[in-house]
Parts: sequence; C-alpha cells; structure tokens
Amino acid sequence: MSEPILIVEDEFFIAFEMQNILEKNGYAVAGVAADSDGALAKAADGVALALVDLHLRDGLTGPQIGERLANEFGITVLFVTANPLLLGAGIAGTVGVISKPADPNSLLAAVSYALERRRGYSIDPPEGLSCFN
Repeated sequence: MSEPILIVEDEFFIAFEMQNILEKNGYAVAGVAADSDGALAKAADGVALALVDLHLRDGLTGPQIGERLANEFGITVLFVTANPLLLGAGIAGTVGVISKPADPNSLLAAVSYALERRRGYSIDPPEGLSCFN
C-alpha cells in the first residue's frame, strides 16, 4: 500500500479523474477536499502527499493551503494548476508545480518524484514538473 495522497481540487471531474489515475496505478487516495477547511481537516489523517490546485471553492486559497500543509503538517505538496505563474518563484516548503491539464503519465511521474524525494532520495525531476528548490 502506498502512502496516502490528498487531492485538493474543487472541480469534481478533475478530482475524480486524478483519483482514478492514482488508484489504478497503486496509490492510496486519502480523500478529496474542495476548500481550505476540507484540506486542513484531512491533513491530520496521515497524508504523505497533497496535490493542490490554486483556485478552490473558497477562492485563491491553494497557495496558503499548500504552505500550511507543508510547514504545519509535514505533508509533501505538489501544486497542480492551470495558472502556474501565480506561484512566482514558489511557496516555502513545497516541491513544485505541474500544469493542468496534466496527462496521466505526467501526473504519475510527478507523484513518484515527490514521494521519492519525501523518502530522502535525490533524483532528477521529471519533464513537466517545475521544482521550487
């Protein structure tokens, strides 16, 4: 069983597609959250990785959610957004960003990279992932 992944995405069909891709490839999805409250409530459930969109049901809260998940809960954070430029040089404590729409191979490569990095391995990031540090 893989380490649990939280999807922070307010668009149901995108979240559902990401969940299906991850689960079909052996990853455990801890849940889906559509806003700040949902994401922070699920953070205490032993989540290893969070895939976070920027624009959520409660506005442009993704950057703040990602920072809190990383720095307060120790969760590895990847942003998945159609607006990567909104992140500028990055968010402290987070790994990086992939652009939506992300094809399954790009999503899986980014997830694999983030989990390997979480385990302490030093590997090259996959194509399509912009790392912050």
